[in-house]
Parts: sequence; structure tokens; C-alpha cells
Amino acid sequence: MRENRLPVTQIQRFCTHDGPGLRTTVFLKGCPLRCRWCCNPEGQSYQNQLRLQGELCTGCGQCLDICPWGALSLREGTVQVDRERCDACGACEGACWFGALTLWARRYTVSQLLAELLPDRAFYEQSGGGVTIGGGEAATFPHFCLPLMDALHREGIHVAVDTCGYAVTEEQREVLRRADLLLFDVKGLDEGRHIRNTGRSNRPILDNLLALDALGKPTIIRCPVIPGYNRDEMEQVADFLAGLSHVQRVDLIGYHEYGSVKYPQTGMVYDMHTHPLAQEELDALRDAFAARGLTVQLGG
Repeated sequence: MRENRLPVTQIQRFCTHDGPGLRTTVFLKGCPLRCRWCCNPEGQSYQNQLRLQGELCTGCGQCLDICPWGALSLREGTVQVDRERCDACGACEGACWFGALTLWARRYTVSQLLAELLPDRAFYEQSGGGVTIGGGEAATFPHFCLPLMDALHREGIHVAVDTCGYAVTEEQREVLRRADLLLFDVKGLDEGRHIRNTGRSNRPILDNLLALDALGKPTIIRCPVIPGYNRDEMEQVADFLAGLSHVQRVDLIGYHEYGSVKYPQTGMVYDMHTHPLAQEELDALRDAFAARGLTVQLGG
């Protein structure tokens, strides 16, 4: 029987912010949300995409004749990608000696991914770490993630899932239930605002969080704090989270634009320009969450 193959944008080792201990984080490609501030836009589309790093292009033109779709051209000495024509076939990747053109993702079977993850077992065991599956959104791929999680559990490896919480089928929700730890995003409580800025309702997300808490699932909440989007409802978020029983910690993550450079590389436009919160305001928010009995960390 042929194994499923899933696009993975990155396998990042020795991570210390994606759960306890030293961890290997697997970034999957494909997410149901379209958060305007997303710092991993390459993980949104379910299709592979060509990455263009124009600063690495020498203008040699070697890639132009290789492309079977006529999607590449030169302008002012730098290669340009016609995203309507590009099929992300990867032919140009091999022709570019300087790494200006690369595919965002590589496809792995569960067996191939295990071969990447298991050699790090000594680090997991010595540090109390494990594997974190992020994205993209792990719950979108139950046919892949459930066998992967089962295989890791058979090896005695702790599995965390970094999730936006948008799981709408039983199989998708089972991915969240089967995790040893959830890193669960809560972006706000206002449904209309959530739809406008992520493309999806937050009702399934909050319902899933409540159901998982009722099951006793250990959870670290990650809250992006974004002026003009959700800063004014953070106290209500704190009240909501204080009513849960199995939240280990809340990470308050101030707005930043670290991922904005990836948007033009992927043929996307970054339009979520606002200002980061002052440190004093983040400190005040931390104190407000802590006053409700929550363990709080700035950043995550």
C-alpha cells in the first residue's frame, strides 16, 4: 500500500520554545486560516510554491529556458516569477546554482519523516523533550499526522501539536486529542473580527478548546497581541482562559513583522502594518492575566 506523502516546509532541530525540553519541530504546509499577520505565510497554501529570493539572483538567466511553463523572465537583471503560470515543478531549482529559486516544501512519507526524527531521540530523552508538529495546521492532515503520532508514541517520544484549533471533523479533532501537549492559538473572542482577519469563524476553535479542556488535555495558550485587532479584548480573553482547568501557561506574543520578508518571496502581499506594543503595555497585560491566576510568559 502506497504511503501518504505530506509537504513539509521545514524540520527545525533543537527548538526550545515549542514545548518542554529540546524538540524537533516539523512545519507542515497547509492551513485553513489566513491570518493577516501570519509569520509563516509559506505554510498557508496546501500546494507547493516556488520561493524567490531576488537578492541571491545574479541574472545569469540559466533558469529561463529550463522552465516548461514559461513562468520566468528577467527584469533589471533579476528573475521574476509569473505566479499564474508557475506550477512549482521544481525544474528551475536545479538550474539555479545560487539558491535564488527553491521550492518551499519537500514531500515526506511517515516512514521518511520518522527517519529524520528518531536520530534526535537522545536529545529528547536527556532534556524531557520530543517532537512538535506545527504548520500550517496539523489537524488538517489526520491521515498523515495520526499514524505519525502513533509511531512516535510507540517509540516513547512526547508529541506536542502547535494548532490554530480549527478542526471541524472528528478525524481532525482526534489529532488534537491524541497530542500529549497542545500549543493552542487564541486570537480573540469577537467572531466578526476573527472572520475579517483570519477568514474563518472562531466558534469551532473556542468550542474545541473547551472540549479539550474538559478532557484534561494539557495546553499552552498562545495569544498574539495586535493593536487594532485584538488588544482591546485581551482582558476578556484572560477571563475566558481563567475559566479553564488545564492551561499550563499563557504566552502573550507581541505583534512583529519578522515574517513579512517571506510574503514577496512567495508572491504574496503583506498588508497588516501596525505598531508593536510598548514593553510597558505588554507588562501590564501580563500582570492582568497573572491577576486572574494564570501563569504568563511574554513571547513564545
